Amino acid sequence: MGRIGMSQKELRRVEVLARVKRRDLKVVDAASLVEVSYRQAKRLWKRYREEGAAGLQHRSAGCRSNRAHDEKFRQQVLRRVRDKYGGAVGERFGPTLAAEHLESEDGLKVHAETLRRWMLAEGLWSRQRKRRRHLRRRERKEHFGEMVQMDGSFHAWLEERGPRGCLIDLVDDATSTTWAQLGEQETIWAVADALRAWIERYGVPQSVYVDWKNLYKRPATVKEQLRGEEPVTQFGRMCAKLGIAVIAASSPQAKGRVERQHGTHQDRLVKKLRRKEIANHEAANVYLETEYLVEHNRRFARAAAKGEDYHRRAPRAAELDRIFRLENERTISNDGVLRYQNRWLQLVPQSRQSASAQDKVLVYEGRHGNLAIEYRGRTLRWQEIPAPRPPIERERKPAGKPAPEPQPPQVQRKWVPPSNHPWREAARRGERQRARKLAAMAARPSSAWPSAPP
Repeated sequence: MGRIGMSQKELRRVEVLARVKRRDLKVVDAASLVEVSYRQAKRLWKRYREEGAAGLQHRSAGCRSNRAHDEKFRQQVLRRVRDKYGGAVGERFGPTLAAEHLESEDGLKVHAETLRRWMLAEGLWSRQRKRRRHLRRRERKEHFGEMVQMDGSFHAWLEERGPRGCLIDLVDDATSTTWAQLGEQETIWAVADALRAWIERYGVPQSVYVDWKNLYKRPATVKEQLRGEEPVTQFGRMCAKLGIAVIAASSPQAKGRVERQHGTHQDRLVKKLRRKEIANHEAANVYLETEYLVEHNRRFARAAAKGEDYHRRAPRAAELDRIFRLENERTISNDGVLRYQNRWLQLVPQSRQSASAQDKVLVYEGRHGNLAIEYRGRTLRWQEIPAPRPPIERERKPAGKPAPEPQPPQVQRKWVPPSNHPWREAARRGERQRARKLAAMAARPSSAWPSAPP
């Protein structure tokens, strides 16, 4: 077999010894640079003078190993791999897996790394992997108003001067025209206000591109799946009344334009708000509308591919008020009362065609908390009443004899045995013995008493 390429170590030696040949270095210096002894450097220099760069290559490079498998075994293994474990890129076995099956099923034991080299040489394996499907970048829409991307960005917009907030950002897909409003959270009213501001300024877009969130679009529940119903959120209901299609993105990369706008705002807007010394959301929204967004769109917006504007004419303000409100279904109780947000609403008696007990009505809540109740498209009159008092529990009458009155708890005293108790017999015997001793001492003469010590 022919010689193979030189290693990095050998190429380094060729470079250093070439400098020795040009007399830029001495052999002792070459020994230090290639990290060998002086005697080894002299041997390398001799081989370089006699054979050139090829003389520095290892003598065993490219030669067959003494422990290599014979050619017959190699061909047998490759034939078995080709017949049983080959195939397309996503179907064929890799060297490690093929080596395992060759040993367990075919009785051919070969190291996985050896098999890898054999398979590479025969074209049975390549370093090409099964790659994920390439997702090409989606092209922009061609018309202004054809699709608007919408998302919220939480950030310290006011830094330490004010509270954290969420910037609701709307970006036209065709032109990158931007509209934004700053609020506390990404709530239904925050996104509804931002969409209404866009409609009042540009018109009704064809579609909005949003996150897959319960705020915008949610998956169907089990009951909805069984009934075949399409889940609708409050935001989705508002868009449906305006004829706006709601498209949910499966990843942040799908909404690349609005995500990149977030990064731009987090850099430029934060610094501009700092220079203006703005410390609350209200002042920030005024600055956004009057100065920042005008300059931002003039700098970053671009012309659409086609000049037609796909926005529809915006409805009147009264119609927008009827669209941008929350809708909830309630059931009328037998006394004509319905409950909404811990409020008790009493329906005023009306004509015979009005709603009756157990009928379903729709309760609408406006932006500022104003309520309206409708039944089959007709508005019902109502008045709020105080919440009913909780029921008073009545005392139960005894079924039989009256229960005895509870007695006050008695204090338990320590038990003392009586005077004739057997436990007191030992004390009585001791008293009798002491009495006999005292009597005996009193009967003896005084001379017999023991004298006191001197």
